[in-house]
Amino acid sequence: MRELRLPGGGGLPVLGQGTWGMGERRAHRADEVAALRHGLDLGLGLIDTAEMYGSGGAEEVVGAAIRGRRDEVFLVSKVYPHNASRRGAVEACERSLRRLGTDHLDLYLLHWRGSVPLEETLEAFDRLRADGKVRHFGVSNFDPGDMGELFASELGRQSATDQVLYNLTRRGVELDLLPWCREQRVPVMAYSPIEQGRLLGEPALRRVAERHGATPAQIAIAWVLAQEQVCAIPKAATGEHVEQNRAALEVELTAEDLADLDAAFPAPPQPVPLEVL
Repeated sequence: MRELRLPGGGGLPVLGQGTWGMGERRAHRADEVAALRHGLDLGLGLIDTAEMYGSGGAEEVVGAAIRGRRDEVFLVSKVYPHNASRRGAVEACERSLRRLGTDHLDLYLLHWRGSVPLEETLEAFDRLRADGKVRHFGVSNFDPGDMGELFASELGRQSATDQVLYNLTRRGVELDLLPWCREQRVPVMAYSPIEQGRLLGEPALRRVAERHGATPAQIAIAWVLAQEQVCAIPKAATGEHVEQNRAALEVELTAEDLADLDAAFPAPPQPVPLEVL
């Protein structure tokens, strides 16, 4: 698996498994666990979750999926902004670790910007790192202004990533955030790379998919992976869906493909506020 280099050392796999929407219904639990484990079988060791997803239920699903296989996983979770104080972030992380059945996270993110001062959150993250409970920390849903404020402090400059909404129909980050992150050598994690399925019926995407004997979802993911310093974390709740996502790694988009997709899904002409789902 190709990796992006993290600030401070180590690698971030370019393709992983998202869990947004998992852990919400007990009847789906076995299938969700099986899908994640199948992803591990296929080498998709990056798993992204959050205390928010399913009110902790997604972390429990992930915990069941990685039991006995922790060494295969690059594990990411996120803390609610209202829990991100000096004491609150530590306690929230410990709750996440219990649900996940592990003693550490590979990456711990502030889910979005809240009212708690960034310095407090960073101090909590630094304590968690010193205690061996997280290896890296970072942020999610931070716009260029937020990132500038984050990087004004020494601890903030140690942030490993910014996880944001990015796909063919959400390209505003290309005008400001992505160039900034590349200059600072901060990898970007793209969530919802297929826009929760809404992209899949687009004619231009289907035409490119036909050229490659691939699915529109695979082309949408491959397009994200073709961007410099970007990884993708699509969700897959079935084994078949996991296999399709994994196959996106084998798709090599041509210059013609990229030009056609760029024409069909142009970036906005000027910067726009950071989009979220």
